[in-house]
Amino acid sequence: MPKKKPANNPALLLDNQLCFALYSTSLAMTKLYKPLLAELGLTYPQYVVMLVLWETDGLMVSEIGERLFLDSGTLTPLLKRLETAGLITRLRDTEDERRVRIRLTPAGVSLKADATTIPTCVANLTQCGLPELLSLSQDIQALRARLTA
Repeated sequence: MPKKKPANNPALLLDNQLCFALYSTSLAMTKLYKPLLAELGLTYPQYVVMLVLWETDGLMVSEIGERLFLDSGTLTPLLKRLETAGLITRLRDTEDERRVRIRLTPAGVSLKADATTIPTCVANLTQCGLPELLSLSQDIQALRARLTA
């Protein structure tokens, strides 16, 4: 006699999981960015660090970590690679040597001009207009804020 298949609980279907939708979309977005960022010589994590520094140069490592939701153990190797690439400098704070300030080098500043095409490329590749991308981003940021509150 054939075994009866249990009824699927909609709450346990993979396609109904918000976490999987976010996870798989994140993987797809990172894959989309990879060739665009390769032209700049950056990985995606390095790119988001550079975005933070292009907004506000001279931040402490801890401030960058707060902005990106990264701990110093994850952030430090990224910063070392960016320094080796000549895009940033890491300087010990004169008042507290435990703190490290990150500054863009001239090469890091000039890379910003090359990166200005990235958002348009992403909009084209995702087939989303800027208003839709901004709305999606705001919704996801609101969800993150609720999850981390």
